[in-house]
Amino acid sequence: MKKVLLCAAFAVFALTTTNAQDEDSSGLTKSDVYMSATLGFNSESFDDLDSSSMNFSPSVGYMLSDNISLEAALIFNSAEAPIFEELAADNYESGDKTSNFGFGVGARWFANPGSTFSFNVGAGLSYNTTTFEEKGFDDYKYNTLSFAVAPGVNYWVSDKFGLVAEIAALRYTSIKADVDGAEAYTEFGLNVDLSNINFGMVYKF
Repeated sequence: MKKVLLCAAFAVFALTTTNAQDEDSSGLTKSDVYMSATLGFNSESFDDLDSSSMNFSPSVGYMLSDNISLEAALIFNSAEAPIFEELAADNYESGDKTSNFGFGVGARWFANPGSTFSFNVGAGLSYNTTTFEEKGFDDYKYNTLSFAVAPGVNYWVSDKFGLVAEIAALRYTSIKADVDGAEAYTEFGLNVDLSNINFGMVYKF
């Protein structure tokens, strides 16, 4: 329900602010450099265990052409339950936490980057290290390698500032504990229920 309300608020804001602008803003063109930051919340349930997480990802992009950009990003995430269902072991208790830090690189294709409202699709590879804090036990770490394809939209509210929204739609992930002999766990999924939408802002230099 919260996701639906956020989507509706984003759409209403975009429609109402359109009346105060020209038909097109400057948008993005070849050789432009931009910075964006997205913030997302997600909640899931693994049997009787609820999981909630928050992620923050600032990034910098460069327009190679009028439609394609390269991006580099940092990734911050915290969760109150395991991120992957396979890790929801019987001894995992409510209140245990995970936190991670990582980086990612990728490319993004814009359908109409020079317009006020622009649809885009991004694809990227990311790597991060997660620290698992389990009550009553020593902390331990695991490393995650992910590839994701995420459609999104940009809406420019001025020549320099815009709003962004994206959904992590298709993702492949490989996760491995940071100990000798550990086996990797892999996960592949298609998000069709709009459960992982990120909202943010973009600034063009």
